[in-house]
Amino acid sequence: MKLSSIAAGAWLACAGSALAQSGVTLYGVADINVEFANHVGAVPTAANQFSRGPANDVYRMNSGGVSGSRWGLRGVEDLGGGTKALFVLEGGFNLDTGTAQQGGRLFGRQAFVGVQKAGIGQLSLGRQYTSMFEALANFSPTAYATQYEPVVLQSGANFREDNTVKYSGKFGPLTALAHWSFGTGLALPQTVGVATPIGGNGEVPGHFRRDTAYGAAVAYQGGPLGLMAGYDQWNPTIGVSSGTLKKAVVGASYAFGPAKIMGGYRWGQNRNAAGVVIQRDDFYWIGANYQVTPAIGLTLEYNYDDVKHLFGDTHVANPWQIALVANYAFSKRTDVYLTTAYAKNAGLMLESLATVYANSLSLGNSYVLANGQRSMLGVALGLRHKF
Repeated sequence: MKLSSIAAGAWLACAGSALAQSGVTLYGVADINVEFANHVGAVPTAANQFSRGPANDVYRMNSGGVSGSRWGLRGVEDLGGGTKALFVLEGGFNLDTGTAQQGGRLFGRQAFVGVQKAGIGQLSLGRQYTSMFEALANFSPTAYATQYEPVVLQSGANFREDNTVKYSGKFGPLTALAHWSFGTGLALPQTVGVATPIGGNGEVPGHFRRDTAYGAAVAYQGGPLGLMAGYDQWNPTIGVSSGTLKKAVVGASYAFGPAKIMGGYRWGQNRNAAGVVIQRDDFYWIGANYQVTPAIGLTLEYNYDDVKHLFGDTHVANPWQIALVANYAFSKRTDVYLTTAYAKNAGLMLESLATVYANSLSLGNSYVLANGQRSMLGVALGLRHKF
């Protein structure tokens, strides 16, 4: 399980080795699986009177298990003197239906152009990953696996943002990142406990703060030891004003032989437009990768969220999840995998009101716990091909 799960395009665009020569590269991932999950309900929205409904077992085909299915173009031009121009255009798609992801965007995963200068770093503009999300990629045991990774709870639903100016620089073992979004382009619909939709298109005349976002992160990789710290803030539209969603995170990893252990802590605090706290939690994770043989890899990850306040409720049952991924590689490009997870007090991916059900809305497959249920189990068998 490597960085290529989700953030490969962004990371490779920053890596000097990937930009050694001028040219354009076509790349992508085709990942599909068949899944079973139990106790599944519906996303509570106005369309169903905000009801999660009865529990159901589901058997379905999904696009994206250990990686999100995507295709992309990555290009670079050597301008001389250690300066390069670059671009990345990357779109997600549903392999099971052939439709576009990320709300039907052509390049919904990434779309940016930039300039890189040796010894100084890279400046890029467009739709990009947040600094915190990118820095965390090497500290997530399942490497942001599409299926079951609680990435929204960890990094926020705004881990991709429109209209973003971003800096990234690599200085020996240290990587530094910072970004500013003029308007994230993310809107979450009204649901239970949320009186109005959250977010919007941003860049509203006369409302400079609305839907803006910013953040920064640093990551260190020296031999077997890895360390990171980051901060992210999103100021989404709430009603006729804007709220404040803040997250701060630290992570660590250590590799020895064929194994690597990693974990971290994320502090979170969200306030509404009046400055009242609407969500406060402490999120923890720990896990490990183990390469049994050159072809067989195993990943184990445990997540726990200590919820202190959630839309007025200060006695929320704390959700947790354990996930296991077993992977067999036929070659460097093709592999099969078995992934399974069990979640308590939330749906898989720790889906709940705390995530505003953003995972289910984005994937088009519900991981919402049905009425009266406390746990969910999921198992999926899949095939992935990288090109």
